[in-house]
Amino acid sequence: MTTTHFGFESVDEAEKARKVRGVFDSVAPKYDLMNDLMSMGLHRAWKAYTLMVANLKEGDRALDIAGGTGDLALAFAKKVGDSGQVVHTDINQAMLSTGRNRLLDLGVSLPTLVCDAEKLPFASNYFDLVSVAFGLRNMTHKDVALAEMNRVLKPGGKLLVLEFSKVAAPLEKAYDWYSFKVLPRLGKLVAGDDASYRYLAESIRMHPGQKELKAMMHKGGFGHVDYHNLTGGVAALHVGIKC
Repeated sequence: MTTTHFGFESVDEAEKARKVRGVFDSVAPKYDLMNDLMSMGLHRAWKAYTLMVANLKEGDRALDIAGGTGDLALAFAKKVGDSGQVVHTDINQAMLSTGRNRLLDLGVSLPTLVCDAEKLPFASNYFDLVSVAFGLRNMTHKDVALAEMNRVLKPGGKLLVLEFSKVAAPLEKAYDWYSFKVLPRLGKLVAGDDASYRYLAESIRMHPGQKELKAMMHKGGFGHVDYHNLTGGVAALHVGIKC
């Protein structure tokens, strides 16, 4: 049996996918509200910065992996226009349905697909941009997923990985207190689910730090990789350019 981590727990690899799916099935209805509450709205600024770094142009093709409720996909669609393409994907049907319905309510219809980032069903060298926001840490084989993201990008294409990361040392104690004491209680109060938000805090601690993820992206085929710490490293935006 091959094991991996689900938060601080060690589980069978096949079991992790089921457990992660259960987390997002549970939180999907309150996902956007909880994001606003637990980040005090900062996730919107982080995604706005990601959009700026993406620098999409009219006619570009973009793939949003783990696109969830569709906020980045919507922003990308406005940049690429009718001549471009944005594909909105997630491995979780509940999250994707929530996002698709939200976009349709706004009058936006995008290609929407349930797919696994470790086995992307797209042609090689197709997209100008691939993004994954707050999804990489939930993937079992991050190295495989990064290699797949590299494969579907055009040469010179850009990967953006927005993810919770390692905070600056002076913030660690306060951040740990918030993560393990406040966040699960907030999840219980608002979403009726403390366990999923406890997993969130644990999964952040198990995710590679900034330098480690940068090295993984290099190994996945990206020639130039850089990262931008956001809010003292609470989140980081990694940028990789395909050779």
